[in-house]
Amino acid sequence: MTVPALLPALPASPVAASYARLAEVFPGLRIEETARGERLPDGAGWVGADALAAGGPALDAFLAWDDAQVLRDYGTRARPDVVAGFGLHRYVWPACLLVTVPWFLDRRVPRLPVRNVAFQRALGRLAVRVEEFACLPDDPAAALPGARVVVGEEALRAEVRASLAEHFAAVLDGFGPRMRRGRRALWGMATDEIVEGLWYVAALLGEEPRAREELELLLPGTPKPYEPYAGGAGFRELAGAEEPDGTPRATRDRAACCFFYTLRPEDTCLTCPRTCDAERVRRLTATA
Repeated sequence: MTVPALLPALPASPVAASYARLAEVFPGLRIEETARGERLPDGAGWVGADALAAGGPALDAFLAWDDAQVLRDYGTRARPDVVAGFGLHRYVWPACLLVTVPWFLDRRVPRLPVRNVAFQRALGRLAVRVEEFACLPDDPAAALPGARVVVGEEALRAEVRASLAEHFAAVLDGFGPRMRRGRRALWGMATDEIVEGLWYVAALLGEEPRAREELELLLPGTPKPYEPYAGGAGFRELAGAEEPDGTPRATRDRAACCFFYTLRPEDTCLTCPRTCDAERVRRLTATA
């Protein structure tokens, strides 16, 4: 009797393994999936990305947390546009990982319109409902419902850019009027979060060099950045701050500023254009 060959088991979710791996190395953020047709969580500190995109009372409440945090931690109030920038960063940085981590780890790119994402900032949790995703032809997940097969790595990178652009175009519509910035500056912030979020997580995964290579291909920035993104990954070597094996550390200059210097002028971000290379070397050497 002929015994039929066993087919490889299909994953229950195209992104579950990637999100579980993220939680292992970065326990401060946990992502839960909601099945098709089920409601995303609400109440108890949850806010839908679509509510943030609407720019109404939900966004007011969201930014009130940032306003109170600045007053509590720094003893002063930040300008309303600075508060809005802090709030945007605290949503966009983790939300980028919903797309970039499955792409980086498993070559799967979920489409996540704002109606399919909710955020619980106090607990560091995101809830998502994946109804559609892109993958390569040889991926076993290509047989799952909602799969869209694309041919080649550049086509998959295009899916990453499109998925993130769809999500953040809506979110920036909500935050934008409160931030007193033009379209390019807003997309510069989104570009920075995409790059620096995956760069950080990849370091935790022990794959920082590969992440830099992948991000340079995803967002080359020159000769012309992919619309609507402003700038690119833009990594460069930082002489004087070497890794343990002697290779130079990488740095980059952000495309947009978070305006934290308006609270503490002497305390700029490590990748802020205001932070000179000598200061970056000093901080990295002290940390090492």
